[in-house]
Amino acid sequence: MEVHHLRTLRELRDRGSVTAVSQALHLSPSAVSQQLAALQRSVPIPLTEQRGRVLVLTPAGERLADAGGEVLEALARAENSVSEYLTGSRETVSVTAFHSAGLAWFPALIASGLNDPDGPMVRCRDEDVSINEFANLVSDHDVVIAHRPLASESWPGNRVHVTPVLQEPIDVALHREHPLAQQDTVRLADLAGETWVAAHEGFALEPLLVQAMFASAGNPIQIAHRVNEFNLVAAIIAETRIVGLLPRYTGLTPNFRKQVVLRPLADLSLGRQIDILTRPEARTRVSTRTVIDRVIKVAEQTRLSAEGEMQRSFKS
Repeated sequence: MEVHHLRTLRELRDRGSVTAVSQALHLSPSAVSQQLAALQRSVPIPLTEQRGRVLVLTPAGERLADAGGEVLEALARAENSVSEYLTGSRETVSVTAFHSAGLAWFPALIASGLNDPDGPMVRCRDEDVSINEFANLVSDHDVVIAHRPLASESWPGNRVHVTPVLQEPIDVALHREHPLAQQDTVRLADLAGETWVAAHEGFALEPLLVQAMFASAGNPIQIAHRVNEFNLVAAIIAETRIVGLLPRYTGLTPNFRKQVVLRPLADLSLGRQIDILTRPEARTRVSTRTVIDRVIKVAEQTRLSAEGEMQRSFKS
């Protein structure tokens, strides 16, 4: 049982097709098939099966892929112990995040790399994906900044290592001259008859609005517009009396704070969990851990700034 055969099996599980694996590993599809066949000869039970035109892992294959991930993690840790001694911590780290986290955190994260001649450089990329696709991003990025509603299931622990960043409240976003903006909190009953802008179906904030709809029994919410990009949500609210939901720390950029205010819901707690997802072996790198620490620090600075801004808006 060869390490590169285990890596090929794990890549098939994570990427979903022989073609995707061949592209990722820079092999021909035939070479990928040969490696899987060689691995199959070393075990007495089928590891893969054909479903239509797609080759997928059997339960035994899934178990072996999990174990293979542990082998790769141990191997990466062993290799990294030498790498750390010889090369230090200047290795580049790729980071991806959903739009609002990227907007709030990427500038400071990139600047921290430029200002630290002895630390890692970062390469940032934003990704607009549904909740169940975040774990797939660890196949192509060292650090994945992901979010999910607080009440949702956690990330698949057999595939990714999870580092919690923060829990972010979700507030009602209102035009500063909206009558409800004069209140410190808003009740669901206050929102009866309001027109909403909401996230696309299947994306992280949309289930929260659905939760609010069920909680506001007898007062159905009217969703007129579907927008995922929070700057666009804020722009719509700044020019109208439409209301929406925005994250407290990352959803409102400074250019909209004069026109848009955030108010907590008094009778329903809404929020999202923001985590960093990594492959276990990626996290063994000093440079990756350094970038994770930087993200957590930047996130905390953003949280403190946003909380202070909200308190000032209550007094204005």
